Amino acid sequence: MISAYETSSKEKLISTIILLQEELAQLKRMIFGTKSERFIPSVVAGQASLGFDVEAVMPAVVKQAISYTREQQRGNKVHTGRLPIPSYIERIKIEVAPEETVTGLKCIGEEVTEELEYKAASFYVNQYIRKKYAKANGEGIIIGSLPSRPIEKGIAGAGLLANIVIEKYVDHLPLHRQIQRFKRAGMDIPPATISGWVHATCNLISPLYDVLKQEVLKQDYIQADETPIAVLDKDKEGATHQGYNWVYHAPGIRMVLFDYRHGRGRDGPKEILKDFHGHLQTDGYNAYDTFDNEEITLLHCMAHARRKFEQALNNDKERAEHVLHLLQKLYAVERKAKEENHTHVQRYELRQAESVTVLQSLHGWFKENIIQVVPKSLIGEAITYSLKRWEKLSLYTTDGKLEIDNNLVENVIRPVALGRKNYLFAGNHDAAQRSAMLYSFMGTCKLRGVEPLHWLKTTLAKLPDHKANQLHLLLP
Repeated sequence: MISAYETSSKEKLISTIILLQEELAQLKRMIFGTKSERFIPSVVAGQASLGFDVEAVMPAVVKQAISYTREQQRGNKVHTGRLPIPSYIERIKIEVAPEETVTGLKCIGEEVTEELEYKAASFYVNQYIRKKYAKANGEGIIIGSLPSRPIEKGIAGAGLLANIVIEKYVDHLPLHRQIQRFKRAGMDIPPATISGWVHATCNLISPLYDVLKQEVLKQDYIQADETPIAVLDKDKEGATHQGYNWVYHAPGIRMVLFDYRHGRGRDGPKEILKDFHGHLQTDGYNAYDTFDNEEITLLHCMAHARRKFEQALNNDKERAEHVLHLLQKLYAVERKAKEENHTHVQRYELRQAESVTVLQSLHGWFKENIIQVVPKSLIGEAITYSLKRWEKLSLYTTDGKLEIDNNLVENVIRPVALGRKNYLFAGNHDAAQRSAMLYSFMGTCKLRGVEPLHWLKTTLAKLPDHKANQLHLLLP
C-alpha cells in the first residue's frame, strides 16, 4: 500500500522534472532558437472550417521525388533601376567632349551620367590671422578678437569635437580606434588629449542637459526603463561595477533622458520623479511600485506580458497560442490607428470600440485557466504575471495619448547595448554619467529626425556665447 508521504514525494518529483524540462527547453531556445517574438498562428485566424475531417475522406497521397533540369534565361531581365542619389549630395561636374571635332555643329542636348564617389574624412586648420595696429603716442595696440571656441585655448574645433562624440556614441567607435584612424590621416593624437576633449565637450554641454531633463520631466506622460553599464571602480580591483542607465522617454515631445545611477534601487527614480505628475509606464519592475499614488498613475507594458506567452509556446502551445492570437488583435488596433494617423481622441474611441472587448475576453480566460495549470510552469507564470498586473496592463485604453507598450523607450536603449559591445565599460562613474548625457542628446536627435553631427557641431559653436535663459532653443 502506497502511503500519502510517498504519493506527495512522487508528485513533487514529477513537478520538479517538468520544471527542469521547461528550463532546459528555454535554455536551448536562447542558444539555438530564433530571437523574434513575432507570433504566427498554426491556423490562420478566420479560416472557415470544412465541416468534416479532411484526412478521413481524402485518399492517401503517394509522394514521388521528381527532378528536372531548367535552362537559365538570358537577356530581357527587368532592371530595378539605379540607386537614387539624394539631391543634397554635392555634384562635381565633369564635361566629357567628343573625340571628333564639333566645330560648326549645333548642340541638341546632353546626357548626364552620375557616379557616386567617396572622399575619406580629412583634417584642415582654421588660421585666424589678426593684424596688430599701434595707437598713436604709444597708447596701446589694436587687434581683432578671436571668436569664442568650444574649448578655450584648445586646438580642437567644434566640427572635430562633434565628430569624435558622434563616432563613439552613434557609430559605436571607441576612442582608441578613432586614434588609429586619425594616425592614418596624419594626426597622432594622444589618448589623454582626446579623452580630455570629450570631457571638456561634456562640461560645455552640461547646462543644456539640465534643460533637456526639465523638458522631459514636465510632461504628463513618460515611459521608463533601465539598462546596465559596466564601470571601472577603483574600489574593485580587477573587476567592474555594474551601474545602470535609467531611461525616461516622453512620447509627446519625442525626447529622452538617460540618468546614470550606481545601482538599480528605487533611489534613482525617486529623486528624478519627485516632482513628476501624470502617467508613468514601466515594464513592471517593482522599484516603480512606490510611484503609484495620487500624483502618478502607473501603467505597465503589454509587450512584456506577450513575451511571457511567447516563451510558453513549448510548454502549453494551445493556451499560449490562444492568448497570442488575442494579443494580435490588440496590436492590430494600434497599427490601424497609426496607419490612419489618428489623433489621441480618435485612438481612444477606436480602442473603446475594438480593444476593450478583446481585453475583457482575455481577462475572463485568464481567471478561468489559472486554476487549470501548474503554477510554476511557463504558462502558469505567464498567466499569473498578467493577472497580477491586469489593471495596469489595460489602463492604456483609457487615454489616447498612452501607448500599449514600452517598445518606444526600449528602441532608444538599443544603441547603448551596441555601444557596450565595442567600448565594454566606462572608465569611472563620472564618465558613465557623461555618456548618459550624450546618449540623451543622441537619442533625442534620432527620435526627432535631426542629423546628430550637424546639430552637435552647430550647438558647440553657439554655446560659449549663448544666453543661459535661451538654452532651450538649442535642443535638438
